[in-house]
Amino acid sequence: MRADVLVLEVGSTITKATAFRAEGGALVRAGQALAATSLATGDVCAGVDEAVADLGRRGIRTAGAEVFVTSSAAGGLRMTVHGLTTGMTARAAREAALNAGGIVEFVTAGPLGGDDVDRIRRAAPNLVILAGGVDHGERDIVVANARHLAGLGGRIPIIFAGNIAARAEVHRVLSVAGAAVSVADNIFPDVDVLALEPVRRIVQEEFNRHIVTAPGLSGLAARTSHPVVPTPSAVLRAAEIFADVAGDCLVVDVGGATTDVHSVTEGTVYWAGRGAEPYPRTRRTVDGDLGVFVNAPAVATLAGGDLPDRLGELAPFATADGQRDTVARLRSVAVDTAVRRHAAVVTDVIGPGGGRRSVRGGTDLTAVRWVLGTGGALTRVPGGAATLRGICRGAGANLLPEPDATALLDAEYRLSALGVVAQADAEAVRETLRRWAVGHCGR
Repeated sequence: MRADVLVLEVGSTITKATAFRAEGGALVRAGQALAATSLATGDVCAGVDEAVADLGRRGIRTAGAEVFVTSSAAGGLRMTVHGLTTGMTARAAREAALNAGGIVEFVTAGPLGGDDVDRIRRAAPNLVILAGGVDHGERDIVVANARHLAGLGGRIPIIFAGNIAARAEVHRVLSVAGAAVSVADNIFPDVDVLALEPVRRIVQEEFNRHIVTAPGLSGLAARTSHPVVPTPSAVLRAAEIFADVAGDCLVVDVGGATTDVHSVTEGTVYWAGRGAEPYPRTRRTVDGDLGVFVNAPAVATLAGGDLPDRLGELAPFATADGQRDTVARLRSVAVDTAVRRHAAVVTDVIGPGGGRRSVRGGTDLTAVRWVLGTGGALTRVPGGAATLRGICRGAGANLLPEPDATALLDAEYRLSALGVVAQADAEAVRETLRRWAVGHCGR
């Protein structure tokens, strides 16, 4: 069987090679092979070659296929973000960084100080986002913050995505100090207006520069004529397309070290006017304390501590019955905790006339029709769909998906693979995801 498309996904522990053939305007999976990521050897291409060779042994010819690459093996871009207010520009900058697949090490709001600059140095970021002020609003603090960042020295790339009235001065201050400055549209140009996509695009460009210089990863770029995409960004892009063709969706990715939650939803009309702050339609959150292998002890504590003491012996894709049971319980806690953190929290406030009114802070998930699960802990350990259905409880203290939402496991890792292909053939990806959804309607 000849493959038309080959997607290489290099993770921190597992490398996947997924082959597709083009058929009727969609992409049909021809096969997938896994190999251990060979990052420790200094050459991740060894693991890639092993996975591709395994496809060949299964009779799948990949020579001549269009190749796409997605990776999280470099750990993503370490980023710090700095805004003017906690609830507005600092949060918006953090949202933009996470949506682009970054790892946010440090967030500040308001004037930067010497201690903040020292902490930025210790974080050793690959990228810094500076924001602040709606257009033609406050500019002095933003310019002062640029001067503090200029003191970092070196060539740390800095994205300015703040008040347009401060743009020229911020660019001058940082450029004179030798910083590599990029300018994006203001992420918070006006009250209740978010514009995250321009920053996302620049972060993607920085990731491509980062991926080819990271040890052992330079060979990846030579395998494809397309940009290398961070795996979280690929999943988020696929989720956006899935929502366009099938309806609002929530994607939960339970990993060994983190649990990522992606949502694509506007929420309901009822809660739309009850938001304390604006949130984007497309959103990603990362919980670094909720991995089911690396962070198993922390998750066990959240579960009440009634789990085996030897959690350090758990391994990805655990096969022993006892391990599967333990992973399933850890997974349930990780999913429930991560989704509740991602979802809007409902609080009651007292108005000027003494009346009580419910408001939300966060993403309203009650309009979500699809809850998709990916990652080994959900797709390789039995009971993953039931775990997803367990968080579909509707509006309460959190605004969660309704009980009639459809739970669907991405056991074939479609989302990460198709998300990277979408940069070249979004229509084929749309049709592929539409067929996947249609095939599971009502289940």
